[in-house]
Amino acid sequence: MTRLSMNRRKLLTTAALSGAALATPAYLRRAHAQSGGEVNIWTYNDFVPEAFREQFQDETGIKINVRLVDDQGKQFSLLAAEAPNPTVDIMTVAGHRFLQFIDSDLLAPLDTDRLSNWGNINPTFSESDWATIQGHKWGAPILSGMEVLAYNSDIVSAEEAQTWDTLFSETYAKQTAYIIQDMMSIIMLKMGYDGNMVEYLDNPERAAAIVEEAKNFLIEHKPLVRKYYDGGAEFQQMMVNQDIVLGHSWNGPAAALINDGFPLGMTIPREGSYGFVYTFNIANNAPNMDNAYTFLNAILASPEVGAAMTKASGFISTYKGASEYLTDLEKKSTSFPEEQLANLQFFRAEANEMKYGLVDPAVEAIKAA
Repeated sequence: MTRLSMNRRKLLTTAALSGAALATPAYLRRAHAQSGGEVNIWTYNDFVPEAFREQFQDETGIKINVRLVDDQGKQFSLLAAEAPNPTVDIMTVAGHRFLQFIDSDLLAPLDTDRLSNWGNINPTFSESDWATIQGHKWGAPILSGMEVLAYNSDIVSAEEAQTWDTLFSETYAKQTAYIIQDMMSIIMLKMGYDGNMVEYLDNPERAAAIVEEAKNFLIEHKPLVRKYYDGGAEFQQMMVNQDIVLGHSWNGPAAALINDGFPLGMTIPREGSYGFVYTFNIANNAPNMDNAYTFLNAILASPEVGAAMTKASGFISTYKGASEYLTDLEKKSTSFPEEQLANLQFFRAEANEMKYGLVDPAVEAIKAA
């Protein structure tokens, strides 16, 4: 197999640099200026564009401290360990994980009256049913994404990528990778079950049997997978190295590779997949609450900020008008054919306690098998 000759370091850092290189608008107004301090943020790589970060710090005197996270479960555990006095002000929680954080008193209800730029979010995201729980908003939607089948288009055909079956075929043995926990939901969906497990809330025995079936499928096919991975950067590096030629991925890391010229395609396979929305949330008892609201209002101020976040992360902006600031290639890498979108449903949270109570031990069993 011929190795690509492109510079890996250059490829994997281009997306982050593109956000910094954006011609920055007046994100902030001098009226926001404060006496300084800091705001502590736990978020994914490239979710706070560097150009925005620099201007925010210059104009407010508030230092942004970012701690990178790569997993919702790990973030929950970190925050729970610090409760009731967290060191973090803002986290990045996926909408379908809200209930877990809310029920543990880890999030503060969002006071949207303090966010004059709240209206810049597309109401499809800000006013959707999952966004309001117990009569409150709990996060500002910033980026949306989905679980996709990503493939090296020089090696894997577009037709092969229309089904999850290809990921588990002998044809590409030891050339595939996926995140086990996410794949459990997809396998349940592939088998014709509700991967959100909402249908089985009143039948936990049925839920347990379905999770067991999905677990056994992944154990049976374990000899075919090259690696179980955790974060988007790891997926990108494996693709660039040609350690893998196809894999389950979030659309963001895949889109970033496409925008950098890597021969990558991605699909929402015919068996279906799941979508999700990332939000910025304020921690309960946040140590720098006022600065947290200043940050949130500033990052919601302009569609150009949303475009910068898309350019850097590859995920789809929730901001009105953000696509106007994307190139044709960037627009293409963040869109899907209507027939594929019809295969998509969103993760839901109602059954999360039961679901992850079953899925998390199953994941550990798959790893140990």
